Amino acid sequence: MLAFLILVTVTLASAHHPGEHFEGDKVFRVHVEDENHISLLHELASTRQMDFWKPDSVAQIKPHSTVDFHVKAEDTVAVEDFLGQNGLRYEVLISNLRSMLEAQFDSRVRATGHSYEKYNNWETIEAWTEQVATENPDLISRSAIGTTFLGNTIYLLKVGKPGSNKPAIFMDCGFHAREWISPAFCQWFVREAVRTYGREIHMTEFLDKLDFYVLPVVNIDGYIYTWTTNRMWRKTRSTNAGTTCTGTDLNRNFDAGWCSIGASNNPCAETYCGSAAESEKETKAVANFIRNHLSSIKAYLTIHSYSQMMLYPYSYAYKLPKNNVELNTLAKGAVKELATLHGTAYTYGPGASTIYPAAGGSDDWAYDQGIQYSFTFELRDKGRYGFVLPESQIQPTCEETMLAIKYVTSYVLEHLY
Repeated sequence: MLAFLILVTVTLASAHHPGEHFEGDKVFRVHVEDENHISLLHELASTRQMDFWKPDSVAQIKPHSTVDFHVKAEDTVAVEDFLGQNGLRYEVLISNLRSMLEAQFDSRVRATGHSYEKYNNWETIEAWTEQVATENPDLISRSAIGTTFLGNTIYLLKVGKPGSNKPAIFMDCGFHAREWISPAFCQWFVREAVRTYGREIHMTEFLDKLDFYVLPVVNIDGYIYTWTTNRMWRKTRSTNAGTTCTGTDLNRNFDAGWCSIGASNNPCAETYCGSAAESEKETKAVANFIRNHLSSIKAYLTIHSYSQMMLYPYSYAYKLPKNNVELNTLAKGAVKELATLHGTAYTYGPGASTIYPAAGGSDDWAYDQGIQYSFTFELRDKGRYGFVLPESQIQPTCEETMLAIKYVTSYVLEHLY
């Protein structure tokens, strides 16, 4: 019987990933001190296939930082030899990626179908968007704002009590396919809105006075692909002319210093900026919706993972926004509030200097459209699990993030413009 149970468990875990198996793959963290170390990592990246987790590419490595990257099993010995021979200090964050992927699904929740404490596939999330709107017609309406490259419908939930000329906050999740905790948060937020409206004073006031536009998954095609084929996929699934390499990095595809820094014009790169700004249907859908609702949208929040950061513009240049002092103070207060629940420490600041320069991001674009409060959240963790955060961390991650989002919402309501 025990052997049968083990077989069932292994079968269930591997059923999530019929494509790439990741057996024996490792995730390394290298401590980078100077330009010499950066050159060595460039050399290594040119000879070995390295999947950069943080930063997003070899081009974004800075001195006095750490670099996390995933290496296939067949390259791990060569990589460890190279790091050792060149005196690069490193540790192995994940010694077998497959084991970690299987351990992700550690939720005790027995639910079949949708659950807020589990990672849900797109089919389940899509059905949930319809159900949550149908069950809460006085608080939620669902609309389609476009379709993806592969023809999936991009659904947006409008959360709030009906009213005329209400200010709004736009929040999206799931830009990068492998950042599964991100869509989990958008779903959690909607649940909390429904569950606490009329019971909790702040949420009740928010939904009476504001609308939230919640986009649960932006990169639907990529998200589906992480469930069916390759859990570590990041980009969209659009085809690129003249190459077999697939996909564009949606967070390099907005018209904000497009492709000038921290992005690649190589379609095979993880940070490929696309053939032009807004070349992707998903980018267009988000940008068109925001442009059409600019008069009401007062804040833009985009949810990513990982590294526990709250970032604001700019990322496409080492320059500060007009209201830098205000955004810095707001971020400081929000991360302090977030930490009160589980002690989770976040850093905060302008994107370029706090994490790395990256052009074409949605937060910079939204800010330059005139949305004065624009933030990127990088959720848990700091690299122990990276993109493979276990389901048992969904609830604490979402609970603490709710505190920060509510803090920002409160501030925006008091500082309407």
